[in-house]
Amino acid sequence: MDVEIVGKFLSTLPEDDDHPYRTGPWRPQTTEWDADDLVAVEGEIPRDLDGVYLRNTENPLHPALKTYHPFDGDGMVHVVGFRDGKAFYRNRFIRTDGFAAENDAGEPLWPGLAEPVQLAKREQGWGARTRMKDASSTDVIVHRGVALTSFYQCGDLYRVDPYSANTLGKESWNGGFPIDWGVSAHPKVDNKTGELLFFNYSKQDPYMHYGVVDDSNELVHYVDIPLPGPRLPHDMAFTENYVILNDFPLFWDPKLLEHDVHLPRFYPDIPSRFAILPRRGTTDDIRWFEADPTFVLHFVNAYEDGDEIVLDGFFEGDPQPLDTGGTKWEKLFRFLALDRLQSRLHRWRFNLVTGAVKEEQLSDSITEFGTINPEYAAGGYRYTYAATGKPGWFLFDGLVKHDMLSGEQQGFSFGEGVYGSETAMAPRLGATGEDDGYLVTLTTDMNADASYCVIFDAARLADGPVCKLQLPERISSGTHSTWAPGSELRRWDTADSPADAVGL
Repeated sequence: MDVEIVGKFLSTLPEDDDHPYRTGPWRPQTTEWDADDLVAVEGEIPRDLDGVYLRNTENPLHPALKTYHPFDGDGMVHVVGFRDGKAFYRNRFIRTDGFAAENDAGEPLWPGLAEPVQLAKREQGWGARTRMKDASSTDVIVHRGVALTSFYQCGDLYRVDPYSANTLGKESWNGGFPIDWGVSAHPKVDNKTGELLFFNYSKQDPYMHYGVVDDSNELVHYVDIPLPGPRLPHDMAFTENYVILNDFPLFWDPKLLEHDVHLPRFYPDIPSRFAILPRRGTTDDIRWFEADPTFVLHFVNAYEDGDEIVLDGFFEGDPQPLDTGGTKWEKLFRFLALDRLQSRLHRWRFNLVTGAVKEEQLSDSITEFGTINPEYAAGGYRYTYAATGKPGWFLFDGLVKHDMLSGEQQGFSFGEGVYGSETAMAPRLGATGEDDGYLVTLTTDMNADASYCVIFDAARLADGPVCKLQLPERISSGTHSTWAPGSELRRWDTADSPADAVGL
């Protein structure tokens, strides 16, 4: 493995830090690496694995103003690229405006999710709450051959080179970007049309917008989605002809919000609502459907089935778990533990003719962060690949392959002290079936004090990894990732090596 340190940043975190989401598996990185010809410590790199796996992580350089939340850390993109049986690795901090300002100041300037906005040291800020730092550390997608990173509660989209992980600047959509509202995490890319679909939300009426960016990177559609008040949507879904947005009964307490206090509460007597409209529909075209009260962090897929729209996601059985048991940290961050939230795979059916809603639980297993073969998005599909969580903690300790047709599942446990990230499904070159490909993830191994890129055969998850590649340094645990096939990346096939195809 040919390894080079290309950057290192000063951290002002305390040496005796005891915060569980800044230490252990969540220990932040401060170093940026280039590594070519990654070494397989187990198995061999599949020659029919072609493209890049990108993952976003949180890596705080400075302590919180008061209480650190794991979603507050500065965004860092990790890239593992595969071509011709070889692999390379890059990682870079995302150079957001907030990152640059705090790096210059040498201290935190904005409050995080668990802190009051009044603590902000700068009036300018980002997010639906306002006066937060846009860390761009939540999600990562690829649109038109460029990676885009996004922030949990709305902010700028940052353009990232999918080869080098270098920040290319903010996305502008040729002047159409909604600067005042930003864009929420989890915009969606339809690979069949080249469109990017997104939403945003704020404390201002109408409280939500929905938009479409075409394959020429122009904002071509942007409409109001009126809500009863400020809400906290986190994800969306789409079918071939429709988009599905949501209004869940977990939102900031309205009375406290009058005093600029942002405390989310779950209201079990209020139904969940789903907004369905044509992908280029107007506000007048919205149809609202009511369902059982819950909160959904992530949806898996949606598709049209006759008169119905089918939506799959992770239903939380207890969106606001009680403050009982465990350490002070387990109590404080109980809203992140999958077992406390009781998140299970769930299906909603919305009948566009009768207005009826049917819903059912699809699995007894507690899982989240589900992904699918991207070629099957917005259409009928069979398999979902999801994460299991360490009880009481926001750590992924294994994978589950859900068969949506038979109800069967395969599982793989990473083992004690080893944690993974959201797993992307990468169809193999010349794939002939939905699970004909590989599952790619990054692990944080506390036993070996190392991190690995781990590759599974998607059809035989339970058999364990087919390849395990060592990274230059143990990385922080984290959340979202994506896969971009080489065919969607510029100069991927023309450069002498994929690692040389840097700069767009």
